[in-house]
Amino acid sequence: MYVGIIYFLVIIFANTVGAISGMGGGVIIKPVLDAFHFHALAAISFYSSVAVFTMSIVSTLRQLKNGLTLRVQIALLVSLGSVIGGIAGNSSFEFLLKWFSDEKYVQLIQIVLTIMTLLFAFIYTKFGKERTLQLSHSFWYVITGVFLGFISTLLGIGGGPINVALLMLCFGIPIKEATVYSIITIFFSQAAKLITIAQGSGFGRFDLSLLLYVIPAAVIGGFIGALISGKVSSERVTQIYQVVILLVLLLNVWNGFRLFI
Repeated sequence: MYVGIIYFLVIIFANTVGAISGMGGGVIIKPVLDAFHFHALAAISFYSSVAVFTMSIVSTLRQLKNGLTLRVQIALLVSLGSVIGGIAGNSSFEFLLKWFSDEKYVQLIQIVLTIMTLLFAFIYTKFGKERTLQLSHSFWYVITGVFLGFISTLLGIGGGPINVALLMLCFGIPIKEATVYSIITIFFSQAAKLITIAQGSGFGRFDLSLLLYVIPAAVIGGFIGALISGKVSSERVTQIYQVVILLVLLLNVWNGFRLFI
C-alpha cells in the first residue's frame, strides 16, 4: 500500500504536467520510479506505459472538448507510424534486457538517450523554434511517427519532450497543437507496446494490484492537465515545458551517477 500511494502521487503530478506540455508524463514517471527503485526496470517501464496510455485517452478527449481542431492527415499518419515504432521499440527493449546480464546497463542506455532527447528538445524550443522544415509529404508524417513511437517505448517514457519538439521542427506546428498530436502519438505507441507484451510474455510477471493506484492517478492527472492546458497561453505552455525538461534532465543525470556509486 505504501508503494501504491507513492506511485499514485507521482503519477498524478507527472500526468498533470505531461498533459499540459504534451510530454505524456512518462518522462517524469520513469526517472522518479527509477530513483525509488521499488521494482525491476521492466516493471517500472510497464507501470509508466499504463499511466501515460491512460492519460493519453483522457487528455485527448478533454482537449477535443476544449474545442481544439486537428488536422486529420497528420493525426492518422503519425499515429500509424507510432504503432510500428511502438512495436519495434518494445522488442528492442526486451532484447536489451536479455542481452545484458545486469539491467543497470539497459537503464544506463535509457538514461543517456533520454538526456540526449531532453537536450535537443530544450535547445530547440528555447533557441530555434522559429526554424522549421515545413515537411508536408505523407511519408514524413509516417517516418516521424515511427521514430517517436520507437524512442518512447524503448526509453519507457511514453513520448517525452522530443515528441513536441520534433513535430514543431518537422511540420511547423504551433506548440499547443503539437502537444495534442504528441498525446495521440503516445496513445498509439503505448497501445502497441501493451498489446505486444500481452501477446508475448504476458502481464503475469508484474504486480497488477498496483494498477489500482496507477490507472486512477493517470485519469486524474490527464483530466487536470487537459483542463489547465485549455486555459493557458502557448507562451506559458512553453515555459512549463522548458522548466520540466531541466528538472528531469537533472534527475536523469543523478540516476545515471547513482548506478555506479
